Amino acid sequence: AVERRLAGFRAARGRVVASPRPAEPPAEVADPAPAEGHWAAAASPGGGAEARPGVAAAPVWARPLLLKVLLWAVLLALFVELELGLPYFVLSLLYWMHAGTRGPSERRQGELSAYSVFNPGCAAIAGTLTAEQLERELHYRPAAGR
Repeated sequence: AVERRLAGFRAARGRVVASPRPAEPPAEVADPAPAEGHWAAAASPGGGAEARPGVAAAPVWARPLLLKVLLWAVLLALFVELELGLPYFVLSLLYWMHAGTRGPSERRQGELSAYSVFNPGCAAIAGTLTAEQLERELHYRPAAGR
């Protein structure tokens, strides 16, 4: 029974592979390697596009991250011209730090913060060095329960 199903699957797959494709431009037919590179570029981190079969990727100049960086650089040049480049840069860094952190409401269920004071009951994550552990190790006392 399994062999029959497998043979049917292979036959159906052979029909799909052998089915005629829509006409492609001659450049793409001649060299399939650039198409793979194009997909890899579309799926690269920060590219803003996700590679999906049959979907054209956004051009490099239309990616949101690139546009944001270019806008930031143009504004930096403008503020440097106005002699306010350093405050703009520092405020940009502060904004990126704020935007890059997640608040307690954005954490998944059961996920603990790296800072124990933000966890329920001040629970520490595994591998955290506590004051009690440091004191025990400095005085060479064995850990409790060993």
